[in-house]
Amino acid sequence: MTDLPETNLTMLTLVKPEGQLEVSLEPRPMPTPKPHEVLVKVLAAPINPSDLGLLFGGADMSTARASTRDGQPRITADVPPAGMRAMGGRIGDALAIGNEGCGTVVAAGDTPEAQALLGKTVALLGGEMYAEYRCLPVQMVMPLPDGTDPADGASCFVNPLTSLAFTETMRMENHSAIVHTAAASNLGQMLVKICAKDGIPLVNIVRSDAQVEILKGIGAKYIVNSSADDFMERLVDAIVETGATIGFDATGGGKLAGQILTAMEAAAVKRMTTYSRYGSDTFKQVYIYGALDLSPTTFSARSFGLTWALGGFLLTPFMAKAGMETVGRMRKRVVDELTTTFKSHYSHEISLTEALNVDTAQAYNAKRTGEKYLIKPHG
Repeated sequence: MTDLPETNLTMLTLVKPEGQLEVSLEPRPMPTPKPHEVLVKVLAAPINPSDLGLLFGGADMSTARASTRDGQPRITADVPPAGMRAMGGRIGDALAIGNEGCGTVVAAGDTPEAQALLGKTVALLGGEMYAEYRCLPVQMVMPLPDGTDPADGASCFVNPLTSLAFTETMRMENHSAIVHTAAASNLGQMLVKICAKDGIPLVNIVRSDAQVEILKGIGAKYIVNSSADDFMERLVDAIVETGATIGFDATGGGKLAGQILTAMEAAAVKRMTTYSRYGSDTFKQVYIYGALDLSPTTFSARSFGLTWALGGFLLTPFMAKAGMETVGRMRKRVVDELTTTFKSHYSHEISLTEALNVDTAQAYNAKRTGEKYLIKPHG
């Protein structure tokens, strides 16, 4: 520990009672690893939509303005009343951000498991990754092959394991094909590659012709553009052909989840030989796992019979339910296919300081397809 600095620059997000959100960089004491922990020099950490939910929450980022404190940048933005209600549980608490990352183990506790990781490049999961260093239990890190680029290792957990969790859930719940929204995202492209390798029919929903071309370029077979006039007709056709009865929706708000259930029911009715006023008896499931659309989720239950479910999906509860053997198999696949199936592509690499530039923050908060930001705490 003698070669390490005394402080650890960390990004914090704070909601103030007066209706303001503040994001700042603060030097915190350098942690000392306990026997079962390792201290990792964070070399890369991605900005995922799930990170933005904590980072900016319900703040109106069009009001963001810059300032400094103790020589470090700070962003302040106004929070409307609805945002304050949604974030009521975190008012006054300065929270560290960043779900995952990659770095080098620079210090370790005295257990054999911790000592074995000294000097290794590891992927990290456990929050607080937008910092120069992170101290974690050994079970929260995943050793990577020697020579792994930190940019490749930074996104080992959230998107790769979530996309694999979708296919595992499909099998566990006795479905045979999947519908996925926001399908041109980094996660969506991973899912296309997984399903192609595993022989799983996949219906990809995007919202522009440009996104259609992105997925065609990686071999996706079923692609439906939600902005097209014939969207529902094409969605029903794709579901008829694939037999998809489970969907994963990244948008969350709006009518898309209901449209998927409606299309699944229409496809099921086409297969019915006897009419029923209650609709088909085919079970249809849509899981919401994102919130790209912050408007209310709207649908008409009369459109898809009575045999359906709409729920939420989160990776952590899935892993607890799936068990150690399944999760271990998923992690091994991620490492084995890190630079192929699970390779993430970043449009911008920024420092911790640059992440608190107002224009940059507004850009990555826009969550545009094809734009993904990677924070490199040490430049």
